[in-house]
Amino acid sequence: MKFPRIAPEIFPQGLAGVVFDCDGVMIDSREANRAFYNGVLAVMGLPPMGPAEESYAFMATAMEALRRMVPEARHGEIMDAVNRVDYGRAVLPLIRLMPGFAPFIDALHAAGCRLAIDTNRTDVGIERVLDFFSLPPYFEPVISASCARPKPSPEGAELILRAWDAGPGQALFVGDSENDLLAARGAGMVFAGFGGHVDGDLTAPDFPTLARMLGLGELPGARVSQPSSESA
Repeated sequence: MKFPRIAPEIFPQGLAGVVFDCDGVMIDSREANRAFYNGVLAVMGLPPMGPAEESYAFMATAMEALRRMVPEARHGEIMDAVNRVDYGRAVLPLIRLMPGFAPFIDALHAAGCRLAIDTNRTDVGIERVLDFFSLPPYFEPVISASCARPKPSPEGAELILRAWDAGPGQALFVGDSENDLLAARGAGMVFAGFGGHVDGDLTAPDFPTLARMLGLGELPGARVSQPSSESA
């Protein structure tokens, strides 16, 4: 299969597509995550997260993080506490789309490049994000912790490569954590460390820089920077 000739010095066989982590790459969700986890802990009468728990929670699935924070004897209470947090009012409004993300995916789509998501969020969690920001239907497939082993497992990235009929070295994984790096390496993908938290084959602090690295030129102004009025 013939893939777009994007950054041929990096992808000599063409770039089949770009895979995105969600939190820390597509969206800035640190304040939202803090509100969610501290809300659950407050419902259970537990103290708020410390720095180490907050760092772990940003990379793990929600249940992995909560099981680490909540005493084992009370794990059976977690889902009831989660359901008592008003996610739509207390958490979603704190999420922001990462600057430059929308014009970056538009530029890739216009160049004929496929796009996908590999996230440790659940199906419900990632759909909330896509719907909240009215993001275009560019992402196929969308892999979550509901349908593949969570990162650092490469299972999600490997599912994406199979869906695209692409081989190792023909896809780019954009992530901001060690879990993303390990997932990309396990699947044989080129890895772009994003946001200054982890280095990769490419390392970019933001999307305008990554666009220039891939030869996409300068990005126009962001098409979407806030949630749509219908979603709020």
